[in-house]
Amino acid sequence: MLEFAEIEHTDRETLFAEVILPLAISKNYTYRIPYEQNNAIAIGKRVVVQFGKSKLYTAIVKEIGKLAPEKYEAKYIIEILDDRPVVTPQQLEFWQWLADYYMCNIGEVMNAALPSALKLASETRIVLNREYEIDKATLHDKEFLIVEALEIQPELTISDITKLLGQKTVMPILKLMFEKNIINISEEVSERYKPRKRTFITLNPVYNNQDNLRELFPILEKRAPKQADALLAYIKLSRHSKNITKNELIEESGAGESSIKSLIEKEIFFSEDRSVSRLHFEGEDEAGDNFELSEQQTGVLQSIREQFKEKDVALLHGVTSSGKTQLYVRLIEEIVRNGKQVLYLLPEIALTTHIIERLRTYFGADIGVYHSRFNDNERVEVWQKVLSGEYKIVLGARSSVFLPFADLGLIIVDEEHETSYKQFDPAPRYNARDAAIFLANMHQGKVLLGSATPSFESYYNARMHKYGFAELTERFGGVELPDVQVVSIAHETKQKTIQSHFTSVLMEGIKQALENKEQVILFQNRRGYAPILMCKVCAYTPKCINCDVSLTYHKSSGKLHCHYCGYKEDTPSICPACGSTHLEYKGFGTEKIEDELSVLLPEARIARMDLDTTRSRNSLQTILNDLEEKRIDILVGTQMVAKGLDFSDVTLIGIINADSLLKFPDYRANERGYQLLSQVSGRAGRRGKQGKVVVQTYDIYHRVLKQVIDNNYADLYFTEMEERRSFKYPPFYRIINLDIKHKNPDVLYNQAEYLGARLREHFGERVIGPEQPLISRIRNYYIKSIMLKFEKDGISIVKAKSVLRDVITQYYTTKLSTGSIVQPDVDPY
Repeated sequence: MLEFAEIEHTDRETLFAEVILPLAISKNYTYRIPYEQNNAIAIGKRVVVQFGKSKLYTAIVKEIGKLAPEKYEAKYIIEILDDRPVVTPQQLEFWQWLADYYMCNIGEVMNAALPSALKLASETRIVLNREYEIDKATLHDKEFLIVEALEIQPELTISDITKLLGQKTVMPILKLMFEKNIINISEEVSERYKPRKRTFITLNPVYNNQDNLRELFPILEKRAPKQADALLAYIKLSRHSKNITKNELIEESGAGESSIKSLIEKEIFFSEDRSVSRLHFEGEDEAGDNFELSEQQTGVLQSIREQFKEKDVALLHGVTSSGKTQLYVRLIEEIVRNGKQVLYLLPEIALTTHIIERLRTYFGADIGVYHSRFNDNERVEVWQKVLSGEYKIVLGARSSVFLPFADLGLIIVDEEHETSYKQFDPAPRYNARDAAIFLANMHQGKVLLGSATPSFESYYNARMHKYGFAELTERFGGVELPDVQVVSIAHETKQKTIQSHFTSVLMEGIKQALENKEQVILFQNRRGYAPILMCKVCAYTPKCINCDVSLTYHKSSGKLHCHYCGYKEDTPSICPACGSTHLEYKGFGTEKIEDELSVLLPEARIARMDLDTTRSRNSLQTILNDLEEKRIDILVGTQMVAKGLDFSDVTLIGIINADSLLKFPDYRANERGYQLLSQVSGRAGRRGKQGKVVVQTYDIYHRVLKQVIDNNYADLYFTEMEERRSFKYPPFYRIINLDIKHKNPDVLYNQAEYLGARLREHFGERVIGPEQPLISRIRNYYIKSIMLKFEKDGISIVKAKSVLRDVITQYYTTKLSTGSIVQPDVDPY
């Protein structure tokens, strides 16, 4: 019998799958495919595998072959989760490029790329979806058991559910429950995108007949004069506009909400809630593509089209408010007409919510939004819709480069200079702008980089004719650039004309704007109330117990916070060092600016936009709505306010202290300072009125301030480039940073010295360090940094990275490396 069985199975084909696990391991694992699953397996599908002692993971099939691994016995794949691949071959190629270029493992790329719900593991936590009404009668036995358990205990891990059901293969059941919306994955912040609604009023068509209207008026005037006023106001407004909002009607007529409500109940008016755009561009009528391009815009658009015939990347340098978005819309229309997909990258989630509705008026349901504030169900839904080709356009933050595009025709990288495109932690430490250029190249698509203040790297590439180049030098509609005024804090302090942190010039400007019913934005690049609490007697400053930074006082919580690890402690009333009660706050953040303004201007409606006020669900949209609806007079914010926001009544911008931007110990400080000051200034006077910018500083003669006033980007570029050439910085050199971390500073010193010496053997003077970074301890890990500078010509960066990898691997094999972490960061800017 045994012999017969063996003969029968000899023609069986045993297949093996190389899979990517969502872990930082340097080699992919190979698993055996059960014979009955041979036809079901495919590259890009998710499979459940056991890795380590007993942990289950969702892995992605990278390759299928007939060779068994030599050094270990392949375990069997437990389950295949998908009917069709969720990851495309092009994505796998893109992941591999990211892992090679940014010197990390492909598992780390997978971790960043896939939404949590697509990579279930033993430790993944499952919660009930509280927004979904569950009909228990429709559940299968096992689903019922899971729901019952989750009602008793708010969250369970997949390991818990495995024990509960007494079986290993629970992921297919959970996948089905997730698709039915019964459960959620609890790893994500849940903040749904909510479109902004407005109530529009229309007149019952019966009263389009003049006779019926004449009969109605006397009745209303007699019984409800306020309702008659509302009706008159409607007729007056309808002469100028087809779309009349409830708010406009209340303002015009002076009648209250109740009068409008009564008219709706009597069916004289009809009301309808509609999603509207946050952005009013030319003309109030926002339907379809009703805008006309200016002469300069038309010329630039034509120039970009021409350049795309020869070059894959073009840089659009357009001053703030020159109408870059309108050019993007025209280019997107062309690509979509040709049946291809478009990715529109934005640096900030705030901007995504700001621009999406404008684009939805042109492209409707063809457009999807993708960023990290979406919950898992929504992110998976977007993933599936991009995969199936339902979404032709995706608008998103940096993580949207990972979506499964089938045929990408164009990537627009708006505000391409922004540091938000760079991921700093965890790996992959990629730059979405650079990754987008590779991604478009894979799809034979084009890339348009847009900015009012381009990064020097992009501008250099455009000047070297590697990229195409086009320029918009006029603001749309001929509006003048804002008038920038620099005010000396030192001089006003001497003259005693400064109030708190506000110079007389700024206070005057704020009062003037408020009188004219205009809005003000104040910029301070530090959140919290006071960055430092200090004892007047012994100069003691409370520090974080895990990091080498002083704690920042937050008035809203009444505690001292660490902005690096999240540690909090109560504010001391007595100095723990000398017992003195004389503790004072030094410096100021957005919270203090808001607090002091409310004392100086009690009538003004003040709001704050920083990481603290935009954490909760929909808080960001609420702030933007309130600013647009003029429920905010003064908005105080960090750099979130600098990025692309566009409001018609903001006429004054105040920069509370420019020195913190320009006096930063970094070779990019002047470039970044100029970009930020120009971008913040560009928020002023975007509709017909010239805006005003007040820059407060101690150093009024700083070169960069003069360049901002003159709007002279070229002068900044040439001056800085001379320095960069002399001191061997990008774009002339490539930089790779190595951070070595350890919990013991003495051990770390030896490790960093050893690694530095090994690297010098290969790279000589190209190695700088090891040195202490600005912040030398974060989350109880001490840090040393080594910088490697490679010239662009005469050295192969691929070869250099290969040598660097070998040195790090060899270092990890030594006893010295125990407890150490080495983090390479390629292009760390």
